[in-house]
Amino acid sequence: MTDQEFVVFKQQDGIVTLTLNAPDARNALTGPEQWDAVVAACERVQRDPSVKVVILTGAGSAFCAGGNVKDFRDKRGLAAGTGMEVKEAYRNGIQRIPLAFYRLDVPTIAAVNGPAIGAGCDLACMADIRIASEKALFAESFVKLGLIPGDGGAWLLQRVVGYARAAEMSFTGDALDARQALEAGLVSRVVAPENLLDEALALARRIAANPGQALRMTKRLMREAQTSRLDTVLELSAAYQALTHTSAEHDAAVAAFLDRKKG
Repeated sequence: MTDQEFVVFKQQDGIVTLTLNAPDARNALTGPEQWDAVVAACERVQRDPSVKVVILTGAGSAFCAGGNVKDFRDKRGLAAGTGMEVKEAYRNGIQRIPLAFYRLDVPTIAAVNGPAIGAGCDLACMADIRIASEKALFAESFVKLGLIPGDGGAWLLQRVVGYARAAEMSFTGDALDARQALEAGLVSRVVAPENLLDEALALARRIAANPGQALRMTKRLMREAQTSRLDTVLELSAAYQALTHTSAEHDAAVAAFLDRKKG
């Protein structure tokens, strides 16, 4: 499978849709080809200033089924080799995906069309916003296989749903259906399956209507604010604001706003 086959990259009017395209394998992140494809798509978006929003979804019935349990049984892929070799395989393999999403300055929406299990649940949490189909299912299920969240789930999930709920999901491995995910704050809305991409695109268009530079800087500030002190974030905000005040996008947006006020 080539990178292009696993991640379908579609761009229109500043909105990129990334579709994981291995429906027969439930879009599992099983090996270097899949990991490289996701990372490459993120890097392509980051390099392109015309992109304002990314939608991430899955082909077929699943969003992403995580890893390949048969590989774990047979000690292949990520599970191959000595303990040190496994550690390096994670660092140089699947762990590149959360870093690639974290470095993305573009707002991201996960349109979760079906089960998001293990690494698939963590992948959904890498997005800024999650919209779920009524058929979606979320499970931080590593512990049921005697594993831990090896791809950043211990950091990601609690930032989405809070520590206590993340602990319950991580310690039990139990799944949440779409409505339970909404109640937990894991998703912002639940929609009929046939409306999922339309809802995601409508939200993406509302975001993409805003100036791209301001969107990217706003997201970066929000990321920095997760781990920085207030005075540090204020200093960075002042620098970013100085850049936006002198941008052509800002001037055009102000002029358009004042024209609407006149009308």
